[in-house]
Amino acid sequence: MNKIPFKLSLLSLLIAFLSISIACQKADGDSTSPIDTTGNNVNPSSSEMLTIYKKIYGATDVYLDGNFVVVKTKDFPDHKSPYFKGTAWESTKYEAYTGSNPQFAINPNRISEKNLTFRFPVNPQEASSKSATPLGSIGISLNGVVLFNQYAGPNQPLTNEINSFDQHNGHPAPGNEYHYHVEPMYLTGKVGKDALLGFLLDGFPVYGPQENGKTVSNADLDSYHGHKHATTEFPKGIYHYHFTNEAPYLNGSGFFGTPGTVSR
Repeated sequence: MNKIPFKLSLLSLLIAFLSISIACQKADGDSTSPIDTTGNNVNPSSSEMLTIYKKIYGATDVYLDGNFVVVKTKDFPDHKSPYFKGTAWESTKYEAYTGSNPQFAINPNRISEKNLTFRFPVNPQEASSKSATPLGSIGISLNGVVLFNQYAGPNQPLTNEINSFDQHNGHPAPGNEYHYHVEPMYLTGKVGKDALLGFLLDGFPVYGPQENGKTVSNADLDSYHGHKHATTEFPKGIYHYHFTNEAPYLNGSGFFGTPGTVSR
């Protein structure tokens, strides 16, 4: 008579064990959930985001500060340029223009070191109210050089200013802040045209002008010059911008997310 309860106890333990195993498997499965196609991003953890930001090899420092990733840079390109002429680095960094634009004309500014501090949201999300990008720095590239928007001045297209871009598609602004408005040719040559190239101030990443073996066109992107799907760094999907070879080149109607800050 005492054997039946003993058998029932073993059966109960087996059922409980199986239930726990199934529950654990489901919980583990949640960590590799499908790409979120809603307006919110399923972003990596803060520590994982920090690892991605550390791909900015030109930064002087990258660290977490609450809900932000802080990136410091001297905005000093790791390639040569005509804009090192007459600077303290001329002997090692100067190179005459070698690009393909017959209308190239060097502007009067020169490259100098800066001390810039960017604060990027560590968990970027679509802003409920979008904001326009300002003139000046709107993001950073992997080599620490800052990114500017599609304007030479207030609502002034880059039509003429393009002629002052060096062979790597950069030039210094008044105040000697070297920057890229368009595809940074040195970087895409170094890491690939489909690679992560930097971040805009709203924390969303910037990728090159190719994707899945295809050249990205404006028609592939929304009015902010981006779209959302999985990337190498963000396998669960994230909104991201692309450089393209036509205006607006990097950013369209403004930041998709809520921008952080940049200070000097």
